[in-house]
Amino acid sequence: MMETQLQPDMPIEPKYGSLKVLTILTFIGSALAIFSGIYQYFSAEKNLAAMEKLMNSPDFAKMPDFAKSFYSPEAMELMRKAAANKLPILVVTLIGALLCILGAIDMRKLKMQGYYMWLIGEIFPVMATVILLGVASVTGWTAYFGYAVLLLFIILYTTQRKYLIY
Repeated sequence: MMETQLQPDMPIEPKYGSLKVLTILTFIGSALAIFSGIYQYFSAEKNLAAMEKLMNSPDFAKMPDFAKSFYSPEAMELMRKAAANKLPILVVTLIGALLCILGAIDMRKLKMQGYYMWLIGEIFPVMATVILLGVASVTGWTAYFGYAVLLLFIILYTTQRKYLIY
């Protein structure tokens, strides 16, 4: 059996692999947020028109009740607000994604400021969306799933703060 002797002047690689994985996932998620924000900006009116057309068609009455629940008056009003506020929503989405990317870059450099920048980039779009669209924007199973993922990332990043330097 061969033993490895460490030289006193050899640097020891820190073990922060989870932080690297989280930042890679943050880069991917931020890119998806940018693309979906741009897509939503260009398709807001088209989606609203398609929803209105479906709700006014005779086929709507034939739909199952669970499918009709996705086309409630509240959902229609939310789509109208989203179409009316598509530019502010795009700006908020881009700012949030940019803050997350810059925060992840700083965390890869083991800077604590990156954690706070990332955290603001995650929470700011949620708060701004509530202000722009109302409380109805934070309900529904897709929103709940998104918040569960957001909470998971906040917990995971918080456990990795021990590797970050002020």
